[in-house]
Amino acid sequence: MPPADSPRVAEVVRRLREAGATGEVRELTDSARTAAQAAAQLGVPVGAIANSLVFDVGGSPLLVLTSGAHRVDTGLVAALLGVPEVRVARPDFVREHTGQAIGGVAPVGHPAPIGTLVDVELARFAQVWAAAGHPHTVFPTTYDELLRLTEGTPAEVGPGPTEPALPEAVQA
Repeated sequence: MPPADSPRVAEVVRRLREAGATGEVRELTDSARTAAQAAAQLGVPVGAIANSLVFDVGGSPLLVLTSGAHRVDTGLVAALLGVPEVRVARPDFVREHTGQAIGGVAPVGHPAPIGTLVDVELARFAQVWAAAGHPHTVFPTTYDELLRLTEGTPAEVGPGPTEPALPEAVQA
């Protein structure tokens, strides 16, 4: 099914509009299952891509929106949450809790609210890009808007950035 006809993308668009988000969903010609793929197609630094990663915390989902420039430290996240373990979720767990496939998980549009951590590294960019419910769709947003849309908690979720932020005038 093409992304434009995807009910998952339509649900993400509906939720974004309801929440007053201003960015328009963009359909990419190629898959953006990785931050590097998305960044290359958008012409932005990989750090400006908000990776949506779902973790299994004792059977409950946790969404971590992290900068594409680094990885999530599950030990650090477990310590932040005060739990013994945070595991990368299986694809069926991700689909069950988000209604979306890995590589296209949006920050919104899930069947039920999901606790969310938003990587403080994303605040380094004037504009960030997040998945919109399908591996071929993304939308522009800001760090503050991601916090608002997800009712997320700002958190340091991994090692520092691997690339410098571009000046605001250079960012797409």
